Amino acid sequence: MTEPQIDYEAVFHALPGMVALLTPELVYADANEDFLRLAGRTREQLLGRYIFDVFPENPNDPAAAGMRETQASMLRVVATGERDTMALLRYDIEDPERPGHWVEHFWSPVNAPVLGPDRRVTLIAHRVEEVTELIHARARGGTGGESSRARVLEAELYTRSRELQEVNERLRLAHAREREVALALQAAMLPAPDPVGHHRAAVRYRPAVGTLNVCGDWYDLVDLPGDRIAVAVGDVVGHGLEAAGVMGQLRSALSAAARVADGPARALEALGLYARHVEGAESTTVVKTYIDWETHTLRYSSAGHPPPALLHPDGTVTFLDQATDPPLGARPEHVPRPEASTAFAEGATLVLYSDGLIERRDEDIDAGLARLADALARHGSAGPETLADALLADLLPSSGNTDDTVLVIIRL
Repeated sequence: MTEPQIDYEAVFHALPGMVALLTPELVYADANEDFLRLAGRTREQLLGRYIFDVFPENPNDPAAAGMRETQASMLRVVATGERDTMALLRYDIEDPERPGHWVEHFWSPVNAPVLGPDRRVTLIAHRVEEVTELIHARARGGTGGESSRARVLEAELYTRSRELQEVNERLRLAHAREREVALALQAAMLPAPDPVGHHRAAVRYRPAVGTLNVCGDWYDLVDLPGDRIAVAVGDVVGHGLEAAGVMGQLRSALSAAARVADGPARALEALGLYARHVEGAESTTVVKTYIDWETHTLRYSSAGHPPPALLHPDGTVTFLDQATDPPLGARPEHVPRPEASTAFAEGATLVLYSDGLIERRDEDIDAGLARLADALARHGSAGPETLADALLADLLPSSGNTDDTVLVIIRL
């Protein structure tokens, strides 16, 4: 018997109820006919656009929380690969025919992962049921058929709320445990900020708030022959135990390479070759700097990492960005990495950091670099330990950083 050929795209579009597919970046990839009809949008208005550009939050409602809650639910799906059932949600929609006119809506959403062959989330299946009728019927005390429909919807909402409580509690406990173990593992693998030679480095590590983007950042300091040291900061893509394990392998490999390579570029080349055989190491960024106090020079090379900052004694700041190459594993073949050098004056300060210190989702990286330069100019006369605390206080959000942050400061 011949297997029937199923047109899954046609099936998806014909599904009853509102269903949309979004990328992990929360961009619409597709939507079925019910979603388009009930949301009042055409396919052209949705596909390829960020969800909250298509459906912004009602600016006239200061208590609106629908955007924040929806975003948090979808990002949990991406991070955990598990279904996330949301509580009843109010999210008003702007009438496309009457700009500035917002229509009250209540929704019961469920977000589920669509996994690729590598078991990573490739899409988010966003299913919503509009329950505005139920809410209004309850407010009016509806009767007859309206009341019957309200009872059915109410029963489904109750079931959803119980599922939500159970699933979210399991996720909370699992994430808290993974975070605890990952942070302990990372702390065990990162070197203590002890003196390197007769020089002292101020080192700070701040984990991200919550479970996302935690345990991928690292640093390393190596004492070299003569009055020299090598310092590195890196950032592994991913989070949790997997990122902590990859971080430990790469940090150890680069630390060993620094002791035998004749410069930072060659050390990164060796690390890149090693990283090809470490699962999860692709797209890691790292910057390596050799400091030579005898010649008062810095040699550096970067694999896609934010540039180190050199604070001069006169208060000016230079970013070391003349030897930047793609992250580890970005090229299919081995290519020699660039290297640059610069002189430094006695009393200058070298600052290496991970992107959590400067990057923000809604702005260009240049804005973050400008903030860092300004903070260094204002606090640069302080010692390394005091300067490190001042930079974290100035540059990290008061509500907590959403990405890991590593900071290394060395007075030259």
